[in-house]
Amino acid sequence: MTLFRRFRQVGRYGPVRVGTATDNRGREKHTAACTAPRCGFSAEYDTRSAAELAARTHRCSAV
Repeated sequence: MTLFRRFRQVGRYGPVRVGTATDNRGREKHTAACTAPRCGFSAEYDTRSAAELAARTHRCSAV
């Protein structure tokens, strides 16, 4: 079953976007995902600062 999330507080750090959403249990999750073609980087974190750190330190191999 797929889950459609509504992201809020979306920010951009280079090619990586960071957004905050709630999961199906009502907990806040923070996602960092690279928007470059053929990169495939995405990760989910419990804290916003961890997601932003991952976005800032991501080295995209596709760019």
